Amino acid sequence: MTVAARRLPSSVWVTGLTLGAVGVVAALAVKAEQGPQPHATAAARPSASASPNPSAKPSQAAEAAVPDGSGTGRRIVYSVGQKRVWLVDASEQSRRTFVVWPGSVSPDLGTYTVSKRTDALTGSDGVQIEHVVYFAAQSGVNIAFSNALDGSSPPPVSGIETGGIRMRVADGDAVWGFGSTGTTVSVVE
Repeated sequence: MTVAARRLPSSVWVTGLTLGAVGVVAALAVKAEQGPQPHATAAARPSASASPNPSAKPSQAAEAAVPDGSGTGRRIVYSVGQKRVWLVDASEQSRRTFVVWPGSVSPDLGTYTVSKRTDALTGSDGVQIEHVVYFAAQSGVNIAFSNALDGSSPPPVSGIETGGIRMRVADGDAVWGFGSTGTTVSVVE
């Protein structure tokens, strides 16, 4: 028998190496799941006393603190006056906060729950949106968090009542992941 007759085809080698690599990646993934899990750091939990940005003004740091009177437990907090959202976990820690661009119709102050979620659709202003998280209705207008597919934050169209509270794409992803049906939404001044 010649040497060439004993060689394995290259496809067998490639398949073997691929299976080996997949096995190593799977083992590393299992090991990572068993290790320590990330938690919010002080920099991710802004407060009025310490700002992660040394050049930030005190008023900016105070704006980033979860508003008093916004409830307790795991919730989404929306401040109409600050045009800001907080994602607050069950341990009362803000996991994320960001500014938003509200539509022309605002919800009344109070506590709501996420009632419906829609992956993607065309908003009442004609903009393609995704991650629509509905929680209220005001004067026949549905109010929901969403983000434009193109990442834009267009001003509300004059004369059209819109209840979309728009945000950046990454923030929309975060609200979508956090705000399952039944999640509490607290609307504050």
